[in-house]
Amino acid sequence: MRIIGGKFKGRRFNPPADSWPTRPTTDMAKEALFNILNNLIDFESAKVLDLFGGTGSHSYEFISRGCNDVTYVDKFPDAVRFVRKTAQQLDIEEQLKIFQMDVFRFIRFAKEPFDYIFAGPPYGLPTIDTIPDLIFEHELLRPEGIFVLEHNPHHDFLQHPHLSDVRKYGKTIFSFFS
Repeated sequence: MRIIGGKFKGRRFNPPADSWPTRPTTDMAKEALFNILNNLIDFESAKVLDLFGGTGSHSYEFISRGCNDVTYVDKFPDAVRFVRKTAQQLDIEEQLKIFQMDVFRFIRFAKEPFDYIFAGPPYGLPTIDTIPDLIFEHELLRPEGIFVLEHNPHHDFLQHPHLSDVRKYGKTIFSFFS
């Protein structure tokens, strides 16, 4: 895995994730997503939330591009340890808030809205379809913000009132909500 752009561009990191319950976004899909986001987000002023953060790939990408306020949430202890270690190695501990907890619990108790939210849940998670409604119900997205949910073809949000775009990269689908 590698960081696609910004000051850490090209930097590789290899999480010991063979037995992790995570599914990192492919570099190709991540690069396509960030090509879209480059035109939609002011990275330096954005307040970012990375749900089901796994290896931290999206968090590192935002910080590499100048974001100074990223919140990472994942409940898997090994992933959280890896992200803490990587944040220390990259010297980005000031920009990255790390929460080891259940994402749904975080959503219920979060106190502030975000400019950009990314959720990359495990594809087998039975409650994927509830995530967009929870984000809006708990007012986690600022009025001009963007929420991106990564999912597979087994999920369809075309009827969701906040859906604004859908991008497909093989079996990886990014649904954009605003």
